Amino acid sequence: MDIQNHELTTGGRQEHDASMRAISNPPNPFDSQHRDLLEPAGAATLTVYEDETRDILSRNDSPDLPFRWSVNPYRGCFHACAYCYARASHEYWGFGAGTDFDSKIIVKEDAPRLLRQAFDRPAWRGELILFSGNTDCYQPLETSYGLTRACLSVCVDYRNPVSVITKGTLVLRDLDLLKRLNREARVCVYLSIPFSSDEVARKVESHAPSTTKRFEAMKVLADAGIPTGISIAPLIPGLNEDDIPELLERAREAGACTAAATLLRLPGSVEAVFLDRMTEAFPDRIGKIVKRLREVRGGAMTEGSFFERHRGKGVYWDMVERLFGMAKRRAGFTDVDTGSMVTTFRRPVGEQAVLF
Repeated sequence: MDIQNHELTTGGRQEHDASMRAISNPPNPFDSQHRDLLEPAGAATLTVYEDETRDILSRNDSPDLPFRWSVNPYRGCFHACAYCYARASHEYWGFGAGTDFDSKIIVKEDAPRLLRQAFDRPAWRGELILFSGNTDCYQPLETSYGLTRACLSVCVDYRNPVSVITKGTLVLRDLDLLKRLNREARVCVYLSIPFSSDEVARKVESHAPSTTKRFEAMKVLADAGIPTGISIAPLIPGLNEDDIPELLERAREAGACTAAATLLRLPGSVEAVFLDRMTEAFPDRIGKIVKRLREVRGGAMTEGSFFERHRGKGVYWDMVERLFGMAKRRAGFTDVDTGSMVTTFRRPVGEQAVLF
């Protein structure tokens, strides 16, 4: 990948001071040179880079995920969630998994054109596309760049089915496109809401919209007829398993028709970032969190095996799963089909095709 640094003042975009915490990145395993500061670093400033990749569709070959294709207009994420599994992928581009992931964002400005190009290939048959499989497609930079909206517009033109996972209430801006997708293809929007308390959420998901705002966005989507769901992800044993009943109840009241939960994963350098930030945010609970996490992971902190990485094992995890199932039934969730698998994909008919 070829990336170029872009000042946010270019093209009329306003420069943002992220006012973030001190620089803190685990050692990058792909970089042989590491530099240690002799004194604490200053505040990090949001820097944007252009990604000149020639492909926008990411193929998922993991057998334990329910989608094959995803679109990620951005790499890195300003939401700065302490647990984000995508942090490790930032190291592939020479950045760190810590504050670099939060403050050095890569944008794919050519994403809409590349997506249209992919849809025009004869091999494309209109499979479901997930926004976003890696980092949030509705993080704050989307307000300036509009790449997610432009890509959704392409999906509307081609009637390609879409699923969205986000913490961003900016998704409401695109309600017009989501309504069209719901009428002409199919769509489902999952709001990622792992904490019932706004205060706890702010400590773990520093710059994401509050839990309250996310539930409000869910209600607006559901009231507009958009199939919505809640993703309680991640479940962090020792921190938010007790939130499950309240989260499911609030989601159902907001109109959600489906719910899912996923256990915390800490691949690579994510573990160091997570432990550092959680120790700072919850000094009185970090011991319990680590103990419970090891308990459900068979003594380890994480698990990378397919079909094992998203769920735990042992007595405590069995209790968490039973709690989720019971709370889901009590809230009134049933197994809902969020969209038929009938192909809706159609390439737009251009003027030349009409003439001939």
